[in-house]
Amino acid sequence: MKKSSFVAMVMGTVGGILAALGMCMCLIPEWNAFTPGVVMGCVGLAILLVMVFVWRKMENKTPIKLSGKTVGTVLFGVFGSILFGVGMCLVMVWSNMVLGIIIGIIGIVALLSLIPLIKGLK
Repeated sequence: MKKSSFVAMVMGTVGGILAALGMCMCLIPEWNAFTPGVVMGCVGLAILLVMVFVWRKMENKTPIKLSGKTVGTVLFGVFGSILFGVGMCLVMVWSNMVLGIIIGIIGIVALLSLIPLIKGLK
């Protein structure tokens, strides 16, 4: 295993655990830890963001260039993820099965359409 892959794996694991634990602290009312949960979740997300830059630096890759296509692709991915999450919430939390499945499938299709959007069709 290359050193860059190991560093990315460790940072990704730590950042993911902190972000997940922060979300649990925010969303489980019995814990009464909303504010510390927000802080822990933000720290986890910051570690994940730093991991991307550290890994790219160790792999000698060029920095990510912010263009209109990059920003639009990220926003489209966020939109697809939100649709998918709303569909899951409708099914599991609010017991609205049909609408939740429809919205979830629209979110899945949006996320799957990111592949040809980014890589292109050949």
